[in-house]
Amino acid sequence: MFGVPGMYRTSRLLPALFVLLAGCASIPPSVRALPEAAGAIELDHTPFYPQERYQCGPAALTTLLAESGRVVSLADIVGKVYLPGRQGSLQVELLAATRTEGRVPYVIDGTLEAVWKELEAGRPVLVLQNLGVAAIPRWHYAVVVGIDIPRGDVILRSGTDRRRVTPVGTFLRTWQRSSYWGMVALVPDELPAVADRSRYFDAVAALEQAGRFETAAIAWQTALRNWPGDPVALFGLANTHLARQQYTAAEAAYRDLLQRQPGLPAARNNLALALVEQGKYDAALQQISTALSENRDAAVEQELKDTEATIRRRMAGADD
Repeated sequence: MFGVPGMYRTSRLLPALFVLLAGCASIPPSVRALPEAAGAIELDHTPFYPQERYQCGPAALTTLLAESGRVVSLADIVGKVYLPGRQGSLQVELLAATRTEGRVPYVIDGTLEAVWKELEAGRPVLVLQNLGVAAIPRWHYAVVVGIDIPRGDVILRSGTDRRRVTPVGTFLRTWQRSSYWGMVALVPDELPAVADRSRYFDAVAALEQAGRFETAAIAWQTALRNWPGDPVALFGLANTHLARQQYTAAEAAYRDLLQRQPGLPAARNNLALALVEQGKYDAALQQISTALSENRDAAVEQELKDTEATIRRRMAGADD
């Protein structure tokens, strides 16, 4: 089965995109200050999990997941993300653990405005800070639960402090050292407050790659409500149906996609796989024949031929 077709593939979530415990990205985005008229907001109901030594990552992620409605224990999250050898957690581990808990980890824009909008939507934001200096970094995860613009404060669940009030300037300096890295944990049927299409699609595709097909299917449907008929979202949804052996639904989704974008050999290949599982061998061969005639990618051709061979073997077996 093909993943997202190359012609529509969005940028991959590569490890290089994640700031590790001992480094930071090269060019931080600009931070636009919120106007004083924005007032103040605080999610004071957000739960608090005080950290043990070096375990700020698990404590912050447990806070985020609990606020999203996912019942988890701090001990379980420690086991998933804490790296004793590093005495901490990497962003990639936090993202992966969020997926295993049935949530969509979404990396927000690195701006105070983006944090504000997520708070307005009722979602706290997990951020990475460097509380030390460049020569002696002290990386720390915290959860933003409030911003008070008139007072110039950011309110955090941080370390052993349930309500740490930090001046905006101090917060921005410590956040800047991680290239303003922050994330939210989305329930699969909701979008971030400001949804970047490419970044959101990457987040959902990562769920598929992790085998979280149920969560990914809901998230792709959510994407299609916001971007109706989008070929990447349609292809992703069809693939989740196919992976879960929902062949009739997969067939319908692939046909919908091919009506909108006929020249997609990868989609025709996967449609053929859905058809053969329903015993529709002639229709499957027709799709592969069309795909082979339309394909111009040598790397794809062998996959198409392999699918054709599979169909013919299944046909022969059905005739015996």
